[in-house]
Parts: sequence; structure tokens; C-alpha cells
Amino acid sequence: MTATPTTPPHRANAWSRHPWIVPLLLVVAAFLAFSVPPYLTLDPSLSRLEPPPGNDLYYPLLVAHVVFGTVAMVTACFQIWPAFRTRHLRGHRITGRIYVFAGALPAGVLGLYIGWHTAAGPSVRVANLVGSALWLAVTIAGLYLARRRRFGEHRKWMSRSFALAMSIVLSRVINVVATIVLTPQVDTTFHGSAELMQYSAVSIGTWLSPLLLLLFTDWLLERRKPGKRQPSHRGPVAQATSPARAG
Repeated sequence: MTATPTTPPHRANAWSRHPWIVPLLLVVAAFLAFSVPPYLTLDPSLSRLEPPPGNDLYYPLLVAHVVFGTVAMVTACFQIWPAFRTRHLRGHRITGRIYVFAGALPAGVLGLYIGWHTAAGPSVRVANLVGSALWLAVTIAGLYLARRRRFGEHRKWMSRSFALAMSIVLSRVINVVATIVLTPQVDTTFHGSAELMQYSAVSIGTWLSPLLLLLFTDWLLERRKPGKRQPSHRGPVAQATSPARAG
């Protein structure tokens, strides 16, 4: 009688402890599959962001921003994947360098230019500039700490960098919700201007998404501090007879 193959215990435990990794990968894959292809055609008429009139530099830089941002999002998933990080240290270092130098840093720098030339109004312009500047700052902080071999602090700052890299995904969801909520107010709050309403919805998503993800990330980091662990419930007798104290 042959034994039935089973999943190795360490693999099963790894997946059960981190069930969020597969949904995260699926969300990122779906977002990129929807957002990136129009820019791979290099056709400005298919751009989801309208190039400013007379600015021939905007669209090529937008395409570069999208490509570098895609690299950042894909490699970031491997960076925060606990099993990959612990079992493939060399792969973690390689994808980390790719994330920083071929993803976050160039995408963040280009994001400053793209954000400045947005057509969605001053609120979105400032939100894009602040978001890109923060992304650059936390990524550089994480890189600096890694070079100093302060890996605990490095992980915290790179977690924040990951949150900002993914904020574009959440912003699209918030934009849709904000549009649904604000549409009935077009004739009142926005004096009949659907365009003004749309700019407001985009502004809400652009500001709210990085804020929510940074707050959520820091909440998770706070929960994982060693001092936050639950104290032992063993009584004095049990502690006195524990193996560590025996003999």
C-alpha cells in the first residue's frame, strides 16, 4: 500500500500563517493587467492620463513612470513575502536592489514631474507631489538602514515604502466609491459641473489612500513589537518546574 503524498508541514504552516500573500499577488496582477497594457503601445491617444497640450516630454516620462512603477510593485511583493525573504536571502537582496534602483527611486522622481503636470487640479497636484516625495524619502531611509545593517529598522521603513507603492491601487477603489457618493451632488455642491465633481473624487482618493495605508502599516508594525507580546499565563509553580529552570 503506497502512502499518499502530503504537503510538507513547513510549507503548509507558512501558507496558513500568511494567507494574505496570494490575494495580494492576485490584486497586484489584476491591477497591472488592467492599467499597464495601454502604455505598452506607446500611443498617447490610449493614455489614461491626458498629456498637457504642447508638452511633448510628458507622455514618454509617463510611460517610464508606469514601467518603473510596475517593477516596484512586482518586486515589492517578493520583498514582503515572509517565506521568500527567509528562505532565499540572496533573492531577497537582488529583488530589493531592483525594487529600489529600477523601481521606487526612478518611479518616485518621475512621479514628481507627472504629478506637477496633472490636469486634475491643485489638490491632486499637491497630493501627488507629497506622495512621491514621501515614497522617495522612506525608500532612501530603508536603503540607508540596510547599508548600516540595521535590518530591524530597515524592514519598518521598507514596509512604509511598500505601502506607498501600493497606494495607487487603493486610490482607484476610493475614487470609484467617492464618485458614486458625490454624483448625486453634481447639481448642488458642484453647481452642475461633473468635471469638478470628478476632480474632487480623484483628490479624495489621492490623499486618502497613502494616509490609510501608512496608518495601517504602522499599526501592524506596532503590534509586532516584542514588548506587545502577551505575557505568559503560567503560574509561579509552573514556571518553577519548567525545563528551563529544572535541576
